[in-house]
Amino acid sequence: MSLTQPTLDTARLKLLPAHPDLTAAALDYHSRNRAHLEPWNPTPGPQFYTEAYWAMQMRQAARAWAEGHSARFLLAMQNEPERIIGTVGFSNIVRGVFQACHLGYGIDHACEGQGLMREALQAAIRFAFDELKLHRIQANYQPHNTRSAALLQRLGFVVEGQAKNYLFLNGAWRDHVLTSLTHPHFDNRPLLG
Repeated sequence: MSLTQPTLDTARLKLLPAHPDLTAAALDYHSRNRAHLEPWNPTPGPQFYTEAYWAMQMRQAARAWAEGHSARFLLAMQNEPERIIGTVGFSNIVRGVFQACHLGYGIDHACEGQGLMREALQAAIRFAFDELKLHRIQANYQPHNTRSAALLQRLGFVVEGQAKNYLFLNGAWRDHVLTSLTHPHFDNRPLLG
């Protein structure tokens, strides 16, 4: 893995590596989308909507990239790179015989239904498979999140099961549908010793 996390470009988007320089923009995105994102996220603590909290988050994301544990991107339109409209992240990257991670994402309420998240995820998945050399991406969603269900299905994710009381989100334990996407051309040779 390179020391510097790259910016990914699509036709309409920039996927910017999480970095302390983006603290104010990340705070603005989360503040604008507070009600929109609340059903899908942990209950925010008192510091969540502060610049200090997001400065810490951006520093931790940059460190986690350097340590090989995650890759977190902030989404911006090509013509408006200073305004964050979403997030995509690969967390819990595990190597060895697993070669997998978890995918998380979110989009600005004003940008839903425009195909932007699909565009972002297509680029991010290519990056995870081609650059990070991962074999498996796992993505989980709450059963009533029909937008995520449809998006993941269009991207080729396969439902593998359901986990009861999987995560404590928005004040309660929530069931999740478990899905995954595997790299169709993964090179197994490095795993063979």
